[in-house]
Amino acid sequence: MNDSTFEDWRRRALTLEAAVGAVMLGMPRAVRLAVVALFARGHVLLEGDVGVGKTTLLRALARGIGGAYQRIEGTIDLMPSDLVYYTQVADDGRPRVLPGPLLAQGEDLSVFFFNEINRARPQVHALLLRLMAEQSIGAFNREFHFPHLSVFADRNRIEREETFELPAAARDRFLMEILIDAPDERAQLEALMFDPRYHDTGALVEPVAHGLVDATRLNELSVQIQTRVQASAALRRYGVDLWLATRTPQHCGITLPEIDTAELVLAGASPRGMAMLVRAARVHAWLEGRPAIVPEDLRAVFVETVAHRIALQPVYENQRAEIARELAQQILRRVAAP
Repeated sequence: MNDSTFEDWRRRALTLEAAVGAVMLGMPRAVRLAVVALFARGHVLLEGDVGVGKTTLLRALARGIGGAYQRIEGTIDLMPSDLVYYTQVADDGRPRVLPGPLLAQGEDLSVFFFNEINRARPQVHALLLRLMAEQSIGAFNREFHFPHLSVFADRNRIEREETFELPAAARDRFLMEILIDAPDERAQLEALMFDPRYHDTGALVEPVAHGLVDATRLNELSVQIQTRVQASAALRRYGVDLWLATRTPQHCGITLPEIDTAELVLAGASPRGMAMLVRAARVHAWLEGRPAIVPEDLRAVFVETVAHRIALQPVYENQRAEIARELAQQILRRVAAP
């Protein structure tokens, strides 16, 4: 890929970000992070209340990359096979086996949304994690491959009955956990409430041009970004300092109200997690037109890439939503940047 083609891809990526941003009112940071994850070829956990636009975001992204979109709802009785196939009685009275949401689009599947993943059983999580790690599943005595797939999942954070929280090893498979919140500005709230354009998701995403970015070339482009965007020695030292702070935050002078930070962390971010941080930072630098990562690129993606990977002591796990992100933000404030 020559330099002009590489730059053309960056312009397309920014056009995609702008198109999706026009749909997602008042959510520029969430849109930027979703675009970063897409070009870093990572999977995403979405955190947010119901009805804040998560489905709209993913449908707009899928339309923008010209790929197929599928979703499934997590339920207590969902089985792994429900992702692969379903059965029905045909007009002739005979049973038929039809492809489920994973197989319905074949290799064209680009965005798969698992809604309320914590309502599904661990057996379902296991199938999804294999899909994320290997981009393939086994069914009907054969392998099905999904080379262009990005998985997005959200958790119901309000209702706790009949839910199965993701263990640390499963959370670590997700590149980011992105917070999706409704906007705060009155004018934006008024538009969401009274403008009919925001009441129909199908019509809302229609202005996003189909295929602004070619989904089948995202893997190739991602390799180019990771190869071309460099990291200086000083930046590398800063990255390691951030990593060490996730293990022993008390050594950085970090304090949290009514919490002994020396007893807070069970395990810091994993090597995979910190490698994913750098992948995301390289994409952020590329979107900003920089040939090398600067501290601002690491800081722009640090909380969403690292917070969900920090394993807290069991006594604090029930407070993860309040503690983990604040801990990551405190690390950014305390660790000196070059």
